[in-house]
Amino acid sequence: MRTILLGPPGAGKGTQAARIVEAYHVPHISTGDILRANVAAGTPLGAEAKRFMDAGDLVPDDVIIGMVGDRLAEPDAAAGFLFDGFPRTVPQAEALDGLLSERGAPLDVVLELVVDQDEVIRRLTGRKTCSACGRIYQVESDPPETEGVCDACGGELEQRADDTEDVVRNRLEVYRDQTEPLVAFYDARGELRRIEAVGTMDAVTARAMETLEQVAGPPTS
Repeated sequence: MRTILLGPPGAGKGTQAARIVEAYHVPHISTGDILRANVAAGTPLGAEAKRFMDAGDLVPDDVIIGMVGDRLAEPDAAAGFLFDGFPRTVPQAEALDGLLSERGAPLDVVLELVVDQDEVIRRLTGRKTCSACGRIYQVESDPPETEGVCDACGGELEQRADDTEDVVRNRLEVYRDQTEPLVAFYDARGELRRIEAVGTMDAVTARAMETLEQVAGPPTS
């Protein structure tokens, strides 16, 4: 099962990614995790990435692609993968095509979690994060037992600076600008499947799994 998961902030990518990789026994790969692992391990690519990061610059595509290639060569990715947050651009998507072609393992499907702007704003502006342990609550769908207090550790719940409405709207605009060309790229090749990301988490998972089974077969036992 080789797939890419797309979706705006607040679409539920983290939840759905965790459920999909558990069902299919494949790694959940994000460029953020790859970058941190390479920097922490002091790999040559990690050292090069750190040089850009320390300067406040974006890590170049060729460095990211090199890390992705190394990650795909690890044994746990032999049965497939789920990419989250990569690729972000059409050139990155084309470079990924090259990596997969070298391995004779083409992409199965690109899942786009679709949710409208008003719903994303409602979800994200209603999020509260524990200042002590970092647990996240949604005041409407997943509220704490006591308002403003974390169930897990008793810490104070706060709204993150990037969950205010103005910031959320800007994040959505940036996402659209970055992702619309990528969505069009995969849609033109017939690899894109849109999943309605509204309703319960279980309902969204069921839609995603139904699509995956059609293109990649049922999960392994």
